[in-house]
Amino acid sequence: MFLALFRFLAWIPLPILHAIGKIAGRVIYAWPGRYRKRLQANAKQAGYTDPAFLREAAGQVGAMILETPKIWLQNEQCLQKVQSDDNGVVHEALAEGRGILYLTPHLGCFEITARYLLKHGPITVMYRPPRQAFLEPIMEQARNTSGLKAVPANMQGVREFVRALKRGEAVGMLPDQVPGSGDGVWAPFFNKQAYTMTLAGKLAVQTGVAVILMAGERLPAGQGWRIHYARLPEPLPTEPQALATAINSAMETLIRRFPEQYLWSYNRYKIPKGAPPKPADISS
Repeated sequence: MFLALFRFLAWIPLPILHAIGKIAGRVIYAWPGRYRKRLQANAKQAGYTDPAFLREAAGQVGAMILETPKIWLQNEQCLQKVQSDDNGVVHEALAEGRGILYLTPHLGCFEITARYLLKHGPITVMYRPPRQAFLEPIMEQARNTSGLKAVPANMQGVREFVRALKRGEAVGMLPDQVPGSGDGVWAPFFNKQAYTMTLAGKLAVQTGVAVILMAGERLPAGQGWRIHYARLPEPLPTEPQALATAINSAMETLIRRFPEQYLWSYNRYKIPKGAPPKPADISS
């Protein structure tokens, strides 16, 4: 039944999907509750308090949700709507022949990014199984396409990442997911301490690969997406907290390119059970 619903949504033109999604997102935001409060608080932390901005950010969440079935099930059609002005960043890293670690925050359309990168070669991405079990077979079918390999966020997935990077291939992951209590460090994110994963930094230091942040900006009126890249300057810090801080800072810069499309409702500042004491926030 759900696959049939996804196929129906995938059939709808992208401009209509985005328009419906934005309306739905704003309607949900208008309802008082934890979702609304978290979106407002996280956006305010970054300096975004304008009511129009907050409504647009909520609308973009709806557009993100409704575009996903189309990207999963009409991959080639969607890729024809992707453009980028930053491809030189990738070409330079590819010429070095030492593998690339792509970090894709919860910004814009993060389902289109890995598919776009397939034109440069195979890529392995890490994901967390969905909370809704009925989505698992649909996600597995959609994400394991030719050249794109999805691995779970566990030790098995980490080993697959290391193998791919040592082969000089590319891997991709979300760097702003809150890790478990023993897998992160406290690092500032928009001047507030956020428990930040160390896995990305450990992989980069261990394998010596290039690190590139990327995001797919959702273009207006359903025109498609624009891919943005930003390479992390080298040499990279080797101390975990310093490297996590550098990655968070690079994410902030990328987010400010089109901040209304960041997932401000994500519980980025939660404190995992068993995490070390949170240090003081940075004064802005």
